[in-house]
Amino acid sequence: MATTSDLDRVSMVVLRYMRRPIFVLILVYGVGITGMALIPGVNADGQPEHMSLFHAFYFFTYTATTTGFGEIPNVFTDEQRLWTIFCLYMGVVAWLYAIGSIIHLIQNPHFIQALDEYRFSRVVDRISEPFFIICGFGDTGSLLARGISDHWFGAVIIDRDPERIKALGLRNYNIKMPGLCGDPSTPRHLVDAGVRHPQCKAVIALTGDEDVNLKIAVMTRFMNPDVPVICRSTSPQHQEQLAAIDKIKVIDPFEIFAQLLSMAMTAPHLHNLNSWLVGAKGVSLGQQLKVPVDNWILCGYGRMGQWFHKQMTLRGNEPLVIDPDIDETSGVERYIKGYSDHKTLEQAGLAEASGILAGTDRDSFNLNIMMSAQLLNPDVFTIVRQNHHSNQLAFDAASVKLILQPSLTTGRRILKYLISPHIQSLLDYLFIQGEEVTVSLCDRLKAAVGDHTPHLWCFTLCNEEASAAESILQNDKTLLLGDLIRYPSSRDDSLACVPLMIHRETGPIMLPDQDESIQQNDRILFCGTKQSQLLLAATLNNPYTLHYLITGEDLPRGYFFNWLNN
Repeated sequence: MATTSDLDRVSMVVLRYMRRPIFVLILVYGVGITGMALIPGVNADGQPEHMSLFHAFYFFTYTATTTGFGEIPNVFTDEQRLWTIFCLYMGVVAWLYAIGSIIHLIQNPHFIQALDEYRFSRVVDRISEPFFIICGFGDTGSLLARGISDHWFGAVIIDRDPERIKALGLRNYNIKMPGLCGDPSTPRHLVDAGVRHPQCKAVIALTGDEDVNLKIAVMTRFMNPDVPVICRSTSPQHQEQLAAIDKIKVIDPFEIFAQLLSMAMTAPHLHNLNSWLVGAKGVSLGQQLKVPVDNWILCGYGRMGQWFHKQMTLRGNEPLVIDPDIDETSGVERYIKGYSDHKTLEQAGLAEASGILAGTDRDSFNLNIMMSAQLLNPDVFTIVRQNHHSNQLAFDAASVKLILQPSLTTGRRILKYLISPHIQSLLDYLFIQGEEVTVSLCDRLKAAVGDHTPHLWCFTLCNEEASAAESILQNDKTLLLGDLIRYPSSRDDSLACVPLMIHRETGPIMLPDQDESIQQNDRILFCGTKQSQLLLAATLNNPYTLHYLITGEDLPRGYFFNWLNN
């Protein structure tokens, strides 16, 4: 049920705009009914007779609806007809005034906002499945909502821009996502969006204002300390403040991209695997992106440039920085103070450079840098920052090696965290183990998944998600991981999936073997196809299928076949 404040706001706006026309109608009909009852009429015998208040009210009721039953209970006198004419005209004027007020009320933005909030809160209260709250429906929020929908999860959207909320209604998501036009940092709007709802699994702050994102995170921690918060922030000051608060994960797209670029230099197979897992366009397992490690030119020393410079210097390679605002206080050894135009790039030695990164906050500047790079050194490794998703066609036509789209990078990282929060631990493990382990895993994934789009999912061995498997474990029987991923109709074949990790209370088990014994409350991360997830879920909750996969024995089903078998 919607909160009382939402209903009160709707009622308050209605009463504010309709109380005067309602009083006018009551006054007009009250005067008309009273006058009709006081003016004497004539009955069938020609004797004077007064109309009762009930008959007067009945007369005005059917005349107001233009039904026109006639004169009751007797034929009117001229005085009564004259009074009727006066009251009819006054009623028309009163109704025109009332209808005009209703139209004005319907068009009033305060009434529309109050009614939308009331309806929105009603819809959110009726949600029975797990959902996320996305604050901000820009490029990042839109991409994230699409990814959440593709994994059959729900979300609730809040955004200040009414056009973005209107666009939300046109999206063909797998699960309908309600949206509210309002300030996501307002506590009332967060409550309406379900921040205290038992099915709310996370609040994601993705607005274009980092102060607002900080406020959303802080407000959420006070209103529901148990719900996790994911906050996009590129400000070191805000990141420091958020790091001190429990259950808040900060996402910095520039830091993420710098780490991925460093990974591409040191562990290309791992970088390829990560790109494949997040569904990067045109990436298939086995590809290697050969990124040069030295002799780089960095155009722009903003948020992205600083993270890239940091990662490069940690590897002992000092890039040449070009920026109009840089000086000796920036801590950069090699730099040129100026704009990254054709002449400056030529002066910086782009013709002999191994790589160039265009990282300014203007898409037109970055594309111009790429054009100069193609003229001065067609073989140079090019990386460009794309600030606006609407410019995607232009950047695709530029034919650069890597494109950093902060909205896409942020959306993929958040989606990966929401759907499979332990996948990053696996990637860190593979980075430590080395490229040989990564190559072996890639071969297994390629054999299992093939050309299908990779699909990540987790399930927990509990009664709610795996009732049949839970029953076996409760009876102290052994259940192997390999038994779960057999094909239901042919136990000699395996499902198109690979178990990546078992998250256990005693510690994680990375890349488990099929002979690994699973335990209660184990949370297992898989990578495979969507069909394999559905088949596995059916197996985990079907005791007959699970018994067949473990023993090879097909038990009789139903009372009749059990009786016949005995």
